[in-house]
Amino acid sequence: MAMYVRVKRQKTTYFVECEPSDTVLQVKSKIHALTDTPTRNQRLILMDSHHVLDDDRTLSQQHVENNSIIALTLRKRNGDWEDIDIDTFNNHNVHDSCDKLLR
Repeated sequence: MAMYVRVKRQKTTYFVECEPSDTVLQVKSKIHALTDTPTRNQRLILMDSHHVLDDDRTLSQQHVENNSIIALTLRKRNGDWEDIDIDTFNNHNVHDSCDKLLR
């Protein structure tokens, strides 16, 4: 059954359609199609638990549910990861900062 996750970075929110059986790497590939950022330079963090999601595991294995909020951080030029920088004021408003919808 299809579900949506909200992938947030700074003031941008991507609503990504996926399946619970999708791996995190598959979700990163969808984000790559939107942002042109290579998957190896993306890190996804489940905001409920602040758990860094493992590329090889499925969303359901990592307790990602429909409408979950996932922070996207990118690799800096020096190899470090940028800090989480998302607008948390409206995290529970489905209509907040909806910039892109991927199906």
